[in-house]
Amino acid sequence: MIDETSDARSIVLRPSEVDQPAFTYRPGQFLTIRIPSDRTGHIARSYSLSSAPSLDADLKITVKRVSSGYGSNWLCDNVVAGASMTSLPPAGRFTPASYERDLLLFAAGSGITPVMSILKAALVRGTGSVTLFYANRDADSVIFASELAGLREAHRGRFTVIDWFDDVNGYPRSEQLAELIAADMSREVFVCGPGPFMDTVSAAVEAPHVPRERFHREVFSSISGDPFAAVPVPEDTAESAPGSDVETTVVLDGLTHSFDWSPGVTLVDALLARDVGVPYSCRSGECGSCVCRVTRGSVTTDVGDVLDPEDAAEGYVLGCQSRPDAGPIEIEF
Repeated sequence: MIDETSDARSIVLRPSEVDQPAFTYRPGQFLTIRIPSDRTGHIARSYSLSSAPSLDADLKITVKRVSSGYGSNWLCDNVVAGASMTSLPPAGRFTPASYERDLLLFAAGSGITPVMSILKAALVRGTGSVTLFYANRDADSVIFASELAGLREAHRGRFTVIDWFDDVNGYPRSEQLAELIAADMSREVFVCGPGPFMDTVSAAVEAPHVPRERFHREVFSSISGDPFAAVPVPEDTAESAPGSDVETTVVLDGLTHSFDWSPGVTLVDALLARDVGVPYSCRSGECGSCVCRVTRGSVTTDVGDVLDPEDAAEGYVLGCQSRPDAGPIEIEF
């Protein structure tokens, strides 16, 4: 355990030797942790990795206490050295596709966690510049203060940190951030933080018209379902209406999987039941880890609030909320 601030702690994790291959991760991804609960047996909460695969030997999540947050308080109060934790493999799309572009990173409060992972990897893997705008209540609230200072010193000329303290400057306004964004429109823009801060950055991005594909938001919501529940076995096709199963092909991590998809079974559950390592974290349509694109045929799905309307219009769906409609169906992750 590492005390980062008075209300934030980092937990260093080391998967067992047999589990290590499943915990290969990309900068900016998160873990979904199983946390004991007297009322429900356990709950699931997602926490971003602040470690970077290029630099850190072990995985590290950073947890900031939330006054009414059961999960964050339990982890900060109960996890000790040598304890065991149950986690799903790393997931999430808040990660650069490459490090060829310069990066402009916005973070507020504990939103620095995935951003820290991204910037450390970028400084090691890439050659471009990295600019971090980091907003906090005050100087004492800065998570990773010493680590950021060390990175700034080690990467002079490439890494710039703009510290913003609300007690000195007030809350940042979209017009102020728009000027920073417009200074170099070639940069890839990432933002993570409380909802109002991300809305401010989103408004700032619209002013200079940053292309949608170069703007990335990390949005977390409390998981209401149980991603640790046993995977249901797909319905026996013999019990389905004749001809109701749909011929389906899924391309995932360069491999092609072909099967008959039963009605009433979600794509994620169908793949898990066939021992396919499909990405997921909530199985309830709340995290976006299982997003995929339908390139042929059609599915029925509950889109929810995770996908933008533009994404849905381009055929993107959530695998955990999708069921077969008309085939043959082809899907790419």
